[in-house]
Amino acid sequence: MTLSFLFRRLFLGLLVATFAACLPGRLSAELVWTPSTGWRVEGGVLAGVAGPDSNKALDLMNKARTAEENGSKGSAIRAYQKVAKKYPNSIYSPEALYRLGHLRLNRKQYFDAFEAFQQLLGRYPNTKRFNEVVGEQYRIAAILIDGGRPYIWGLFPGFTARTRGIEYFEYVLVNAPYGDYAPLANMNIARGHLNLNNTEDAINALDRMINNYPQSLLAPDAYLRLAQANASLVQGPAYDQASTLEAITYYEDFMILFPNDYKISEAAKGLDSMKKLLAESKMKMADFYFYKRDNYVAARVFYNEAITAYPESDVAKKAKVQLTAVEAKAAGKPVEKTPHKKRFLLF
Repeated sequence: MTLSFLFRRLFLGLLVATFAACLPGRLSAELVWTPSTGWRVEGGVLAGVAGPDSNKALDLMNKARTAEENGSKGSAIRAYQKVAKKYPNSIYSPEALYRLGHLRLNRKQYFDAFEAFQQLLGRYPNTKRFNEVVGEQYRIAAILIDGGRPYIWGLFPGFTARTRGIEYFEYVLVNAPYGDYAPLANMNIARGHLNLNNTEDAINALDRMINNYPQSLLAPDAYLRLAQANASLVQGPAYDQASTLEAITYYEDFMILFPNDYKISEAAKGLDSMKKLLAESKMKMADFYFYKRDNYVAARVFYNEAITAYPESDVAKKAKVQLTAVEAKAAGKPVEKTPHKKRFLLF
């Protein structure tokens, strides 16, 4: 093979590529299958210029589809794999990966099916089946996150892989961040983490949801779940109240932004619980400084914060009574202690 021949071949390849880039609408070709003719390319002015390995790829494609039609799924999978691996620049490669993904999905080989679809999107992002393939990836992730068992070699059920399902939903977000499946994927990521008790990761996913897709129909549910997830981290009035404050914020945001949502009463109940707990926390701090440290300044501050946290609550009423006691004690007056109920022990 002479240097001039190689140059002419390279020049022809560059010319074809340039022509294809300039006229994408006219150059698009479509693969069509019929049992009588096999695979053939229709449409596009470059339909007949499929590359030097076109015939070899075509032979494998016909072999694969014939095996598929005859029920020999394993043979079809192996042939489609060869096309995708040996002839990645062929016009047949996207179709091979597409059919490979579906064959594996039908055999419940979820990992391999997802990988085939991911290769299709990664290598050929302009494929006309982009949205369809993203939808199939979403379906695989949903199956796994709900406890579906991937089959080994398409024959034996393996272990559940919920974590892999969460990972696949992340791929869906990366592949189509502004697609129809993106908000749904985000919510499923949060759901998956909550089911695995990864509350912090779920909160991060929900926070990403309300920031990236505030106009989504799923936004109200995301706000409410954020509030509930933060509330689940609260350990009680004697502990740090950072999660309590976060829960209050999201409950209030939900009620302000979506006042007509059918879950408004559920949010109000959650908000009431969190505000009461926050007030009780302030009371505990105030009682500590009042009874254990005789620090009346600090006690006043925390009793007032208990009132501010939830003015309409019974806790606020107790805080007001305690403020009176603080003022009396600070003035040197005796303070009446609340009598404790007597307990009777039965032996």
